[in-house]
Amino acid sequence: MSGTTVLARGDFDPALVAAVTRATEAAARAAGAWFGRGDKDAADGAAVAAMRAALVNAPFDGTVVIGEGEKDAAPMLANGERLGAGNSPRCDVAVDPLDGTRLTAEGLPGSISVIALAPADTMFDPLDVFYMDKIVAGPVGIGVLDLRRSATQNLEAYAIAAGIPVGELVVVVLDKPRHESLIAEIRAARATVRLVGEGDVLAAVAAASAGSDVDLVLGIGGTPEGIVAACAVRALGGFMQGRLAPQSDEQLAMAIAAGHDTNRILELDDLVASDRVLFVSTAVT
Repeated sequence: MSGTTVLARGDFDPALVAAVTRATEAAARAAGAWFGRGDKDAADGAAVAAMRAALVNAPFDGTVVIGEGEKDAAPMLANGERLGAGNSPRCDVAVDPLDGTRLTAEGLPGSISVIALAPADTMFDPLDVFYMDKIVAGPVGIGVLDLRRSATQNLEAYAIAAGIPVGELVVVVLDKPRHESLIAEIRAARATVRLVGEGDVLAAVAAASAGSDVDLVLGIGGTPEGIVAACAVRALGGFMQGRLAPQSDEQLAMAIAAGHDTNRILELDDLVASDRVLFVSTAVT
């Protein structure tokens, strides 16, 4: 299948890379059968089943740390689920069999199937927190950007470090009501806002990639997608920070009960504490 991206840092067995690639391609094909048919759950469920089946005999001992679906009761590979044939290496697994369910259901481009691996016990476990504030950029952002600063301050600092005017920066933001003031601030700083309805994993990969037409990703997206994206950013040598962002009093109470500090800035080393990462994505459409 065309449209598959493989990003790896560290030494991975080619047989494992091939198995993970087959899994994303199988999930993408299964989801693609539901393209434009208006049924998000059917598309997601088909992708989940295909990915699970493809990984049953994969040459690794994997535990799902990041499974998609909890925040909206969608089909999912469950946190704690074991994948693979049970042989070495032991890996944490982050999966999103269909990132962009609405896009697939409505016949729009931009949906992907994605898997990320890292050594066991190195991925951040965002138990009971479904949303995360994120900032992503390429290597230029290292030591320059900080979530504790305003969007304007970050844009100005990044522009100086990159040696370009703020007005030439392109910033991806999810097109959600919660981002109304962020979008206004970015535009007031004269940077270009590129709105996407879903798919901040793809946006993060673009921002961290050399030669891309995206400079930064800002705003609140899914926490599972954030951990998946962190693996890609790590492989690309880019910059990323996150901060857990519960979206209701109920979600905040869950986060506190799970022992999370919602004020803590999560550096890339916190999100995935290993230089050895594998990220594979396949475009559904």
